[in-house]
Amino acid sequence: MFALVRPALAALGLFTILLGLAYPLAITGVAQAAFPAQANGSMIRVGNQPIGSRLIGQAFARPQYLHGRPSAAGAEGYDASASSGSNLGPLNPDLFKRIKDTAAALRREDGVTTLPADAVTTSASGLDPDVSPANAAMQAARIAAARGVRVDQVQAVIARHVEGRTFGVLGQPRVNVLETNLDLDATFGEHRAVSR
Repeated sequence: MFALVRPALAALGLFTILLGLAYPLAITGVAQAAFPAQANGSMIRVGNQPIGSRLIGQAFARPQYLHGRPSAAGAEGYDASASSGSNLGPLNPDLFKRIKDTAAALRREDGVTTLPADAVTTSASGLDPDVSPANAAMQAARIAAARGVRVDQVQAVIARHVEGRTFGVLGQPRVNVLETNLDLDATFGEHRAVSR
């Protein structure tokens, strides 16, 4: 009987060491050597202080900052431990009410009548770090008024952060919210670009 079990135990031990230890350590080593920033979460630092990741959205509510997409992640949104969309279907009255309320608040806050889709809809993860260039441009007047600068100056900062499609074909043009907010602070004086 042991003669039948012995090869299975040996294979289990070998593959546990190979695939459970050696392979993950090798991939971690290659990632740290070749792509250290990405392997460590694409963290953005001010000085030595990490303030966020380039890949995970944060809530910015103060008027002097670019605001991200709405988030359905967690009870208050932007909860990275509860990343998810709302899972509300297009005919769900709760989704309709949330979009209507968000649109009304944005029209009051930004003084606009036309809203880009990403200004009122959540992303699948609820943690999208980017907004569309149209969404960012819509917020320029509010940011300029809050900072006491001209709108074209804010638009120039936003324009510096417009990224095109990945490899020229994947995704849509986008503006990273955290990086833009840090640049707004660097350009017009620090208001401390931290969420909320």
